[in-house]
This record gives sequence, C-alpha cells and structure tokens, in this order.
Amino acid sequence: MRRRLLKGSALVAAACVTSLLATLAPTASAAPSAAAKAEQKAQDGDRPSLRRVGYFTQWGVYGRDFQVQDLDANGTAARLTHLNYAFGNVDKSGKCFLTPSPGESDPWADYQRPLDAANSVDGVADTDTQALAGNFNQIKELKAKHKGLKAMISLGGWSWSTNFSDAALTPASRKALVTSCIDLYIKGNLPKDGVRGGDGSAEGVFDGIDLDWEWPGSEGDTDTVYRPEDKQNFTALVKEFRTQLDALGRQKRTHYELSAFVPTADAKIDAGFEVRKIMKDFDFVNLQGYDFHVSGEKKTAQQSALFARNDFSVHGTVESWLKRGAPARKLVVGMPFYGQGWTGVTGGGNGLGKPATGPAPAKWAAGYADYKELKPLVQQGKFTVHRDLLAGHAWLFDGSTLWTYDDPIALATKGTYVRARGLGGVMAWSLDADTADGELYRALDRSLGRR
Repeated sequence: MRRRLLKGSALVAAACVTSLLATLAPTASAAPSAAAKAEQKAQDGDRPSLRRVGYFTQWGVYGRDFQVQDLDANGTAARLTHLNYAFGNVDKSGKCFLTPSPGESDPWADYQRPLDAANSVDGVADTDTQALAGNFNQIKELKAKHKGLKAMISLGGWSWSTNFSDAALTPASRKALVTSCIDLYIKGNLPKDGVRGGDGSAEGVFDGIDLDWEWPGSEGDTDTVYRPEDKQNFTALVKEFRTQLDALGRQKRTHYELSAFVPTADAKIDAGFEVRKIMKDFDFVNLQGYDFHVSGEKKTAQQSALFARNDFSVHGTVESWLKRGAPARKLVVGMPFYGQGWTGVTGGGNGLGKPATGPAPAKWAAGYADYKELKPLVQQGKFTVHRDLLAGHAWLFDGSTLWTYDDPIALATKGTYVRARGLGGVMAWSLDADTADGELYRALDRSLGRR
C-alpha cells in the first residue's frame, strides 16, 4: 500500500511539473533543433543521450565505509555514465600533486591502500606486488565490469580551490597546471612509493577532467584566492585543458572529456564565467542545484527547490545559463543526496521559513546529513514529511528540527524536468549518501527514461 501511495505522489509531482513547463513554454528556450540533435549524436556516438553523473568522495572510504565496490553492489554503477572522483588538489606551485599531506592529499586512499576480496569489485584481494591499488584500481575494475562507464578526476572542490587563481594567472602557469594534471591523472604517472605507483601505473583509470574551481572571480572558502581577472583566466585555462586533452586524444585515438561544476547565483556566474566561450570547450557542465540555503542561516529554507519565486531554484539556474548562451544539451542538473538541517525552530506551522537557533545535530557534520541518515527518521515516525509539489521540494519537521532534502519523489520530478527541457542529464552529490540499495539513483535513472 505504501509503495502505491509513493508512486501516486510521484505521478502527481510529475503532472505538476508538466503543467508548469507548459505555462513556461512562451519564455523557455526552444528545444534543440534537428541539426543540433544530429550534431550531438555524432559527438556522442552510442553513449546515452542523457548523462547520469555521480560524485564518489575519496574520504568516504573511511568513516562512512563506502567503497567503490558498493557502487556495483547497490546497482548504481550500472546506471551511471560518469563517475566523478572527488577530489584532486593543486599545490602552491600551481600543479596537480599526489603526495602525503594531511588535509591536502591522500595517496593512501587513492592508489596505495590494499583492499581485500570482500571490498574489491572483481572479488580478488589486492597483492603486495601490484603497482596500482586503492580507489583508482577499484575504479579501473568497475569500468571493466561496466562497459561504457567513464571516470572523471574532479579537481578542486570547496576546500581545494585555494590555488586555482594563482595557477591560472599566466599562459605559462596555465600550461604547467594542465600538463601536470594530465600527466598525473590521464597518463597515470603516479609518484612511486615502494611497489605502488610509477609511470603509467594509473593509465586508463580516468577518461577526462572535471574542474571544480569554487569560484573564479568571487569568494569561496576562507583561504581561496580570487581576483577580477579570474574570469578571463578561467576561459584560457579551459582552452588549455581542451587543447592538451585533444592533443593526447589524437595520439590515443580517443576523446578525453572536459566538464566543470558551475554556480547558481547570477553574480557568481557573471564574475567568473564567459559562458559562450567556455561552453565551446566543455563537453558538459554540472549545475549547482543545491545549497540554495544552508544550515548556517538564521531561518529555515529550501536548499534545492525545482521552482521558486524570488529565490534560487533549479529552474532559475538553468535559465541563467541558457540566457548567457549555454546549450541546453550541455547542462547537467546537480541534485543533493543529503539534507541541510536546522534545530531550535520556532513559529509553528510546517517549520519552513521560521527562525532557528542553529544547525541541526547530525552524524558527520552539524547541519548536514546523508539521505540514508534521514530516511530512518521518517520510517520511525520521528519526523513528518512535507512536500511542495508545485515547487518540487520536500522537507522533514518534528516541531523543532527541520531538514530540507531530496527524496525519490523530488528527484523523479527533477528528472522529468530535465527530459522535458532537453537538458544534458543529472548529477548527484554524493553517492555515498544513498541507501544500501541505491534508492535515490534508481529513482533518478527511471525518471530519465530509456537509455
């Protein structure tokens, strides 16, 4: 009975989205032309028309004990087109690096840590003599099992964007950065540490590079450098990546993909991105579709609404990129597999838009909880699910604590939107937050239809 109710709710949500899209049709960008579709098909070959991207976190193998093998076990690997590995870092000299440095680099997790048979994709334990172990080797095994799956090394992220601005400052520094990243991750020339690593030891693990510079031209993490000229320098950096990746691709007779994680706020887009120029060199970009509001704010709010009036939203983000010249087919919509939470909520009602005393307690970080941590709260009857079907988002509230999150119904609604708008696909942050049976990504995959 419960499954039927959930299915019914999903259908209602999808109907709401369809109705809203019809209303928006006069102002929405036109669907891709026949020529554009033909061009994209020629570029994509036999790849699925809609990308299914997911981030795997390097640090998730520790406390969360989420291994690459879990993506195979929970069915997600079979649904993905792209696995983004978070993250690679850039040092003060402006180059990609992989040396032991607490908080800055973790080669042990990346390629040195041996895994036993139970945690290996191929069911065979790593040995003391193999040059490649750790997550990189498991990704290679995952790709061997799931033909067509691509792996991207994601560079930067919120904490590791510190040195991008300096590295992108001059033609020489940009060339040095790109060369170092391609050498390390695409050619697979890892630092030698005993039997691990060495020239070519990780070749074939990664099929492209994902730039997660947060943010060119505007404020990011506390120690992240930014300057006005980042906007033009980012364009030049993207061009340098495209040029060097294509040069290597001609040698290897393959196409190395290039993508980026890009922001939702108009101010950040305009400060750091020459959209028409960079989109010529990117295969696709992953749009920030979450953290519209965060638990550090004084009032509760939605973090990932599909539609919103006078507020950030997925639809608003899509429109912002489209009107600046981004092709719809290259826009991949990011979706959260976690919730933003507040506690000490007062004012009654359903809790949304009410004052709060601070971030809600959670297992890994205050105000941030994995979906698999939130789902039991509903099953145990501790929280009530609230849903705005027209806005396309959900939240949990128990009278004093509120979590705003995406559940399977909200994700399916967004998948319907992606298909209806002719967008490039979906992205999830992050895969370790899903349930043991991959409930969230399964809902996303189904909402996108046949591959």
